[in-house]
Amino acid sequence: MGIIWSILLSWFLVGLYSGLARRRGWGQTVRQDGPASHLVKSGTPNMGGVPMLLSVLLMWLIAKMTGHGGDVRETILMLSILGMGAIGFLDDFVKVRDRMAGKASDGLYARYKLALQLLVGVAFGFSAAKYMPLLTPGWGIFFDGTFYTLIMMAAVNAFNFTDGLDGLLGGVAGIILLPLIGVSPIVGLVIGSIVGFMWYNSRPASVFMGDAGSFALGAAAAGAYILYGRTWQFPVAAAIPILEVVSVFMQVAYFRRTGGKRIFLMTPIHHHFEKLGMPEEKVTGRFWMVTALCTALAWFLMGGGAAT
Repeated sequence: MGIIWSILLSWFLVGLYSGLARRRGWGQTVRQDGPASHLVKSGTPNMGGVPMLLSVLLMWLIAKMTGHGGDVRETILMLSILGMGAIGFLDDFVKVRDRMAGKASDGLYARYKLALQLLVGVAFGFSAAKYMPLLTPGWGIFFDGTFYTLIMMAAVNAFNFTDGLDGLLGGVAGIILLPLIGVSPIVGLVIGSIVGFMWYNSRPASVFMGDAGSFALGAAAAGAYILYGRTWQFPVAAAIPILEVVSVFMQVAYFRRTGGKRIFLMTPIHHHFEKLGMPEEKVTGRFWMVTALCTALAWFLMGGGAAT
């Protein structure tokens, strides 16, 4: 029943926030060099990930009070989601604040975001290595903790790059998390919150999740796969977010090396397909299908079964 209540609470809170954000003018600034079809999205409320995340937290606290909040893994996972989500919120807040003041803004400086992500990543990585020793690669707590920290930070940023089309990241994240829905109470709540949010984020989106949502979903996916002993399956299931971030790195490196040439028409790579003329909803649908195939493949090739 928790997931049903999570859906309803997320649907209510995101809808409530969307209306408030529109009245307050808390809208998103759209890139002028992006696909022309995106220009109409300018002014769409951002930070929809905040009420989505709030629904997860409230439902988990209720579960904890009734004795259904899970073991120490769930606490580590929830704190990691909240930590990364808070960083994303700060980034979103700066963007909205500057936009309302008439200033161009990319949010927090990248070095500040990475430093804060590192703090949360280290806390997660070494907690996971300490409290879940049977699930670590067995390289020793320093190397295991560092390994998990890097996975967490990479996932948060990869999921952030994936959030660029209506409904894209919500669907991708939900599919990646789906195999763990039966073993992690928080995963069930996160999936429920995604469903409630997608009511408003499906094309044409009336609200965007922002970095608060994408950072939190990246932390949820990486954290759940690590804490439930499926670390090696995660890169396969998360092939689309990995492709998104790799496309950006390739584009930047090639651009600098060649003095201005590009591999893709635009990155992250979902925009490349849009520039080729593929409708946004078709890109989204196909990325969902690839994610479903990769997630199924990860669980089939690497043991399948229920996570423990």
